[in-house]
Amino acid sequence: QVQLVESGGGLVQSGGSLRLSCAASGFTFSDYAMSWHRQAPGKGRELVAIVSRDGITEYADSVKGRFAISRDNAKDTVALQMNSLKPEDTAVYYCVVNISTMWTISYWGQGTQVTVAS
Repeated sequence: QVQLVESGGGLVQSGGSLRLSCAASGFTFSDYAMSWHRQAPGKGRELVAIVSRDGITEYADSVKGRFAISRDNAKDTVALQMNSLKPEDTAVYYCVVNISTMWTISYWGQGTQVTVAS
């Protein structure tokens, strides 16, 4: 079955950096785009960054120039390097893959907490 396991969250001071990692299994990783989403307290989920199976990336305006998404198809992992963190980046971060067969199913990891102290 599809499994996505995030790691790397934690508490960091404003201006600091964190690197999140997601280990994927249960599907052919190299065939699918991978994305990171986040949910801040009291807010809805937000797409942060996405990387296509060919390595093309897109970012939310709020993180452009600060975050970088990357994938390693040999290790079935996707990472999110977060620099110049701000208190408003505080959220639970999720690794996500959408897999289409007869229909499209969205799989989410359990999430990892990122807290940025001011």
